[in-house]
Amino acid sequence: MKKKMDRLTIDQKRDLVEVARQYQANAYAPYSNYHVGAAVLAEDGVIYGGNNIENSAYPSGLCAERVAIFKAISEGNRKILGIAVITHNAGSPCGACRQVMREFGALDMPVVLADEAGNIAYENTLDGILPRSFGPEGMQ
Repeated sequence: MKKKMDRLTIDQKRDLVEVARQYQANAYAPYSNYHVGAAVLAEDGVIYGGNNIENSAYPSGLCAERVAIFKAISEGNRKILGIAVITHNAGSPCGACRQVMREFGALDMPVVLADEAGNIAYENTLDGILPRSFGPEGMQ
C-alpha cells in the first residue's frame, strides 16, 4: 500500500533522493555488488548522507541507512525527520536499520525508496515498515 507522505515537501524528497544517489556512487560493495545510498533529514534541517560499506568479515560492514543516521547523531542531532534510500531496484531497509530509524525517528517519519535513476518507487511511514515496534519509551 502506498501512503501519502505529508511531512516532507516534494523538494525535500527530491533533495533526499539526490543526496542518497550521490552517496550510492561511493558505496564499497565488492562482495554483494549491491550499492546503497541513503540520506536523512535531521531536525536542524541538514541532510546527512551515507553508503553501505562491506567488509570481508561480513558482520563488520555497515548499511547506508545507519551510516547516514549515525553521521547525523554524531553531529548532535537526536531526531530524524525523514529518510530516502536508493538502490538499483528500490530495495527496502533491513531490520537493523529499521530499528535504528525507530530510535531516532517518529512513527510517522516518511521513508522513501528510490531506484538508481532517482525514481521514487515506494513511500511509507516508519510505522508502516516496522509495525508494533519497540522504541525508547519501552525502556521506561
